[in-house]
Amino acid sequence: KQAEKAVHQKKEQSKTKCRKARRRHINLVAEFNRRQRKNIWLETHIWHAKRFHMVKKWGYCLGDSPTEKCYRACYRAMTNQCLLQDLSYYCCLELTGKENELLKQLARICSIDTGLTFEEACCLSGRFEGSLNLYQADHYPEDMLGPVTFIWKPRGDSENRQLWIWMHPALKQDILRELKAIFQCTEPEDIHIPEPVTTSVQEEEQIDVVLSLGKKRKKKDKEGERAVPVKKIIGDGTRDPFQSYSWISQTTGIVISDRTMEILRYRLIGPLSHSVLTETLKAASLQTV
Repeated sequence: KQAEKAVHQKKEQSKTKCRKARRRHINLVAEFNRRQRKNIWLETHIWHAKRFHMVKKWGYCLGDSPTEKCYRACYRAMTNQCLLQDLSYYCCLELTGKENELLKQLARICSIDTGLTFEEACCLSGRFEGSLNLYQADHYPEDMLGPVTFIWKPRGDSENRQLWIWMHPALKQDILRELKAIFQCTEPEDIHIPEPVTTSVQEEEQIDVVLSLGKKRKKKDKEGERAVPVKKIIGDGTRDPFQSYSWISQTTGIVISDRTMEILRYRLIGPLSHSVLTETLKAASLQTV
């Protein structure tokens, strides 16, 4: 009986993977995707999770307050150096179409009495970012939707313009519903959902042979190396990945696209912010044909 009991315990212990197996990249990705089913992580989530108290709001897992007393360090960075904040949880809606059609309908949800509008010359050129308050169509000064920021893509050779509108995730559904109503956009019939690419067993063996050349042989467990990678979650905390994210108007040709979590947004505060950007971003060389 003792021998049978020992064999039974060994079988149960073998189910739990060792730390080395759990730390494999393929297993980490599968575990991270499983933990993001309810609340989406930002790309800086792991950095914040080690240093902040995390809260679950608006379908995201966000850093709320630091675990250490770093308030003086943050204040010193804002006043003398540079402080970076991750605002990628803000939602982004992209409008594409003719400029006159866009301005004609957008004028219905804002007012010149509150300040700048989408037609401001400095913002329309794409050089500066603007901010304003949105209202329900033709209901100003009542039925306010909320504050937003926007930026136009600079003019190119095409007649169509692109406009990006950023808003808080709590306001996204109301603003998106209003934009779809004024532009008369309907959801496309076909919704394409990418499927994970799988390879055959023979192709996997050939790939393993190529990768194993010139490298040491490693032990393989039954699940670690041969497990199928979990598909990366598409979407964000305010959008179902299996729903449409683009709408088009049959009359005006205006296209509304949801670019949340596709266009990341960071805020740099401090006197050295411009220096950090110039050192980080390198201008590409233009090649004329």
